[in-house]
Amino acid sequence: MEDSESQLLSDEEQTPEALLSSLDIFLFSLIAGLLIYWFFFRKKTEPVPEIKPFTAVTPQIRETSFVEKMKKTKRNIVVFYGSQTGTAEEFANRLAKDAQRYGMKGMAADPEEYDLSELSRLKEIPNSMAVFCMATYGEGDPTDNAQEFYDWMQETDDDLEGVNFAVFGLGNKTYEHFNATGKYTDKRLAELGGNRVFDLGLGDDDSNLEEDFISWKEQFWPAVCEFFGVEATGEDSSIRQFELVVHNDINMNQVYTGEMGRLKSFQAQKPPFDSKNPFLATVTVNRKLNKGGNRYLMHIELDTTGSKIRYDSGDHVAVYPTNDAAVVNRIGERLGVDLDTVISLKNLDEESNKKHPFPCPTTYRVALTHYLDINNMPRTNVLYELAQFASDPQEQENMRKMASASPEGKALYQNWVLDSERNILAILEDLPSLNPPIDHLCELLPRLQARYYSIASSSKVHPTSIHICAVVIEYTTRTERVFKGVATNWLKNREVTDNGHKHTVPMYVRRSQFRLPFKPSNPIIMIGPGTGIAPFMGFIQERAWQKEQGKEVGETILYFGCRHKNEDFLYQQELEEFERAGVLTQLNVAFSRDQEHKDRAVLAMWSEKFSLSSITTPRFLAVFEGVMVDEPNWKIYVQHILKKNKEQLWKLIHSNNAHIYVCGDARNMARDVHTAFYEIAEEVGSLTHTQAVDYFKKLMTKGRYSQDVWS
Repeated sequence: MEDSESQLLSDEEQTPEALLSSLDIFLFSLIAGLLIYWFFFRKKTEPVPEIKPFTAVTPQIRETSFVEKMKKTKRNIVVFYGSQTGTAEEFANRLAKDAQRYGMKGMAADPEEYDLSELSRLKEIPNSMAVFCMATYGEGDPTDNAQEFYDWMQETDDDLEGVNFAVFGLGNKTYEHFNATGKYTDKRLAELGGNRVFDLGLGDDDSNLEEDFISWKEQFWPAVCEFFGVEATGEDSSIRQFELVVHNDINMNQVYTGEMGRLKSFQAQKPPFDSKNPFLATVTVNRKLNKGGNRYLMHIELDTTGSKIRYDSGDHVAVYPTNDAAVVNRIGERLGVDLDTVISLKNLDEESNKKHPFPCPTTYRVALTHYLDINNMPRTNVLYELAQFASDPQEQENMRKMASASPEGKALYQNWVLDSERNILAILEDLPSLNPPIDHLCELLPRLQARYYSIASSSKVHPTSIHICAVVIEYTTRTERVFKGVATNWLKNREVTDNGHKHTVPMYVRRSQFRLPFKPSNPIIMIGPGTGIAPFMGFIQERAWQKEQGKEVGETILYFGCRHKNEDFLYQQELEEFERAGVLTQLNVAFSRDQEHKDRAVLAMWSEKFSLSSITTPRFLAVFEGVMVDEPNWKIYVQHILKKNKEQLWKLIHSNNAHIYVCGDARNMARDVHTAFYEIAEEVGSLTHTQAVDYFKKLMTKGRYSQDVWS
């Protein structure tokens, strides 16, 4: 150690010039570095006070001001959409596209992306107007993306004088609050001084939403032309919104394979999980619920471990299904294309927020499998656009006729497409001369939407597992084709195997207002036939958990209905166990197709109601649900058992603050249950019919009568 130090010292003494040179270089580098740092630091900081206001304002105008965007892109019509399932968005895009045919320029816009408080500025653009395609969701609520706009309408006192507008509402008459959002939007905009250019349109999805829209649109445009003093251009040809880009040499890591938002999001999962970023939940249980019959009812459990997903009893789970691979292949074969070609559909309007109709770049196969709805019947605009690709004059004429607003065209579309349930593959097969470019077809088809299921479990009992109860949709159509529901058949095939392969399901949770009472001591009355029992399995599990926690739990009463006790009594073992444990205070089941309801007590009730002289006659007639039916065809549903227990129910509702929950079919069951409760209020509570209706409306307002229904 000493020798080495001496050697180093000796070397240093022998080379003084080398030491000086090193110091010079070091000092020079240090000074130069300081000068460079000072120069760039000064360059960054000096302009900041001048440009800060500029950078803070311009992105906001560019991103949220639809008025500035319309001015910049020379548009005079904006079509806003409140859409939950994509239909209102589709209608908005069609209207914006149609504007070109009438000498105007339109844009479709998501109200969530723009500042709607600027609506009063729309009059700054000559001959301008705003159109609103507003869907109603839930119990008369606005859609998620229109909630902010709806809140603004309620709170604002802006003067909309000089702002031209029109509204088309999308609703379903089976629901009590039919088209509530569309009606409110039309009414409120007029109250604020807006100028209604054309009457409110009300589309009914329970009847024929497409026909309602077409009929409204056919009158809307002439009214707009007359209002602005313009004439239709007569341009009837197809107007493309996207152009095809084929990627012949691309890194496949840059290609979408089914992701909804972020590329490779399925490989590298990151919370939070939502509609643009679903979680891949593993299927841990997939079993058949029913013991017999020709239907298939299933119970599925999804493992959400590690996702941080939370849910409450009554929430919905959204599932992204994929289309049947066989149908996708047949479309490719019919059109003679290589489905594995990597493509992008690029918006021709560079200013549009919607750059692609679905995630791109991707392949035709992925687009048809994950992104596009190929199973439902196409709307008339798709037929209209595709007609030009039919070489047979008669086929082309029929397609254009079906897309028209004429009575003959509407009848043809209703019969040939809707009643016959022809999807796009069936149409291609039944119109041999129709050969559209597949990229044009992909542009026209609507997006494949997530399917929502009422969660059949409680997070208090199953914090990392979400349960689904569903019936598989499969039947033969008028054209002898087998129609298969996309989601239910896909879920059915997500089987749990022993070979190590685990099926996953892209999902997220959507919150609902279908909630247990805040106080567990409140009684609850649940009415849910068929798969309508789903949320009540969660409710009952939670009431059991509350009892285990030592809480006072009120009466828990279930009214369930199915066809046959020995076939489709869903969750029979679990429900009977809950009843034995005292969690389920009362289990009432209506077996509509069984004959067990012929007990004398039930028949006596109906005999008295309809003044029948005898209930022992082998075959007697009775007025049943407004129809004359004979005894062997009698069916007992949940609403009939409700009436049988009317005194108990009225006491629970009127005196004990019970909460009522209805889940299932909106078209018939929910209405009939409504009627049963009205009759109970009239017969036991001595209310008039009007008073009974008002009574239950108030319960709904207070959150004591909740519905989770579908049509």
